Parts: sequence; C-alpha cells; structure tokens
Amino acid sequence: MAKLILFASLSFFFVTMISSPLLSTAISQCNGPCRDLNDCDGQLICINGKCNDDPDLGTQICPKSPTPTPSGSCQQSGTLRCGGQTYPTYECSPPVTSSTKAKLTNNDFSEGGDGGGASSCDGQYHSNSERVVALSTGWFSNGSRCGKMIRIKASNGRSVTAKVVDECDSMQGCDEEHAYQPPCKNNIVDGSDAVWTALGLNKDVGIVDVTWSMA
Repeated sequence: MAKLILFASLSFFFVTMISSPLLSTAISQCNGPCRDLNDCDGQLICINGKCNDDPDLGTQICPKSPTPTPSGSCQQSGTLRCGGQTYPTYECSPPVTSSTKAKLTNNDFSEGGDGGGASSCDGQYHSNSERVVALSTGWFSNGSRCGKMIRIKASNGRSVTAKVVDECDSMQGCDEEHAYQPPCKNNIVDGSDAVWTALGLNKDVGIVDVTWSMA
C-alpha cells in the first residue's frame, strides 16, 4: 500500500513539473527577460538580461526603443587613464536649452597655444582677439555646430556671442593632439581670451559658471 502511495505521489510531481508554465523552458521575444541564449527565440541573443538582435548577424527583428532624453545630464561612457590618474569620458552632454548651464574655461586657439592642433571646424588657428569657442563633444555634435554663433551669459549679467570653431574632446586626451591635457568634461564652453574679456571675467580664475544658447 505504501508503494502505491509513493508511486502516485511521484506521478503527480512529474505531471505537475511538465504542465506547470513556471517550470517549463520559456522562449522570450524581443526585450523579454533572459539568462542565456536558450531563453531567446529564433536569432535573438541575450544582452544585459533581455533578448535582442544579434549585432554579429546584423539582424533587425526587434523595434528600436526611442532614446530617452537626458534630464540635465548624461551618463559617463568610459574612462581614460593617463598621468597616473583616471578621467571620465563622455559621448554626450546635457541637453541644449534657451539657458544651458555650462562651465566656461579658457583656451589659446593660436598656433603653439594650449589648444593643441588647429581648430577642427576649419583647420585654422585663431587669434586670442577673436571671440571663438570649443564645445564639449556632445554639444559639438559631430561638427554640426561648426561656424554657428552661440550666446554666452555670465552671472554678472554680461553676455557675448562667439563662434564655434572646435571641439573640447570629452572622449580623448593626454596626447600631442590634445596638448597632453585630459578629456574635457561634458559641460564645457572653452572660450578665447576675447570671450572672457567681453564678459568682464578674469581668465586667471580658470573656470566659471555660465549659461549659453544658440544665438
């Protein structure tokens, strides 16, 4: 009698395991949860816990999710180690508004100056008397703001327009091309002497809070 009860119990256990959806192998679709490749349907692979297109195969099965608009900042994309220190790198910058918060730094755009090579927008060097700026990588936007005028406003109420001529590289640095300086932060407006003078600021301060917008 005990053997019959044990057999019945085991039968019920195995039937429950087979029929239970919680214990069966689930095949996840696009953006579905996964732990390994077997959890994903078809040619999808498991990336960061979700089923998605295989970049090696170049599949385009899953719809692309819209990129969320950053709320005032962007996340660090990596690090760069140089001179015994580690610096954060950024591909993005805070979103541009009618009054974008930034840090104004000083740059010598002339040949032999601390800006390194010629300006990336026009391949030229610029006099310190010109009102020109370099923007962090995200704001530089692959050169789409080259030659554009921006308006910079200081906390003392003074403002000035300046032309974008270069990128303040937030991804690379510490080499000859970048005058051996570390990567820029993602919120930098790097202005010439003329920009600082027009704003009534002392460039020896090194860095000040400003806001900027497209002119």
